[in-house]
Amino acid sequence: MSSEPQFLSFKGLKQYTPESGWGDVNSILQSHTQQAAAPSKPRVPDNVPTLTEPPDPPTGQASPVFDPLIHELFEQLRVPPSDELTQTWRTIAAEVNLLTERMALQRELQERLQKLDHELVNLRSTILSHLSDVQHAADQQLSSARLRAEVSALAQTKLSAKLSHKR
Repeated sequence: MSSEPQFLSFKGLKQYTPESGWGDVNSILQSHTQQAAAPSKPRVPDNVPTLTEPPDPPTGQASPVFDPLIHELFEQLRVPPSDELTQTWRTIAAEVNLLTERMALQRELQERLQKLDHELVNLRSTILSHLSDVQHAADQQLSSARLRAEVSALAQTKLSAKLSHKR
């Protein structure tokens, strides 16, 4: 098995390499095979620009390091954005920040509302429990009062009957 990477080769298939730009896959594979056969010191061009410095303008012949798409990209990066567009994006960013703050406040208020709802349910159940206790105590008192009334009425009847027999 070959140590070379395997590529599918179709007619018209192109591949981009920084050294030579766009090229046919077959020719790139052949150049890689030739380079693998004769390893050499990697070649770094002297005129590679950084992102902060513009590339040298191409002379009459196209430079092998830069293709027109990269040159156009550098040109677009050097052009500052217009003030109107920048101001619009600043406005949008401020509104997004405000929206984020309000959404956080909304979540906090919803959590507080859920806690309040839970406390209200607990208070209602506690009040109903106390009312039930009061009702039970009142029923006990009523039963005791009825029993005392019945005992009192029975004692009165018995005492009256005893007192009437003694005469």
